[in-house]
Amino acid sequence: MADTIGKSDLEVIKTPKTRSIRKGSIRKHIITVKVRNEMGVLARIATLIAGKGYNIESLSVGETHEKGISRMTIEVIGDDIVIEQVVKQLRRLIDTLKVSDLTDVPHVERELALIKVYTPSSRARDEVLRITEIFRGKIVDVSPDTYTIEVTGDEDKINAMIELLKPFGIKEMARTGKIAMKRELNLKEEENNE
Repeated sequence: MADTIGKSDLEVIKTPKTRSIRKGSIRKHIITVKVRNEMGVLARIATLIAGKGYNIESLSVGETHEKGISRMTIEVIGDDIVIEQVVKQLRRLIDTLKVSDLTDVPHVERELALIKVYTPSSRARDEVLRITEIFRGKIVDVSPDTYTIEVTGDEDKINAMIELLKPFGIKEMARTGKIAMKRELNLKEEENNE
């Protein structure tokens, strides 16, 4: 058979070494997971997300009003398509009861920060107190050289306050992960979406 096909009749086609894969945009995703409050659930969920090559930017876990049920709010920066796969895999885990990606859904999100700031002089104390009032924070602890401030709000608000407090010197800071909840739609919005 080799005699019947000449070299001029053969066309060599090179296949690409890598296949291009369509990817979605990389952005911040807020995922809420309602789980049974049992040992190892958090580890399984964190392992699943890490297994896809993503870092959890923020994680907040707490009990709900239902006994034995906890709610996790996870913030991950990643590709839309892979995050969609992560959400589907989270739904398959035995201990997960409900998984929602709130990224494109109207929602409310908040963080809490405790910030300990140096206040060695009365002028510094006055200025830190004024900044705290502007951001609707509270002074929750006072020492001869520091104020500890509690502030709640969205990420931008907390970041702005931190930037204003940096010149005084931040001694210590603790910041929670985000918590988020879907907004309730009113009747007009529901009718428009149908």
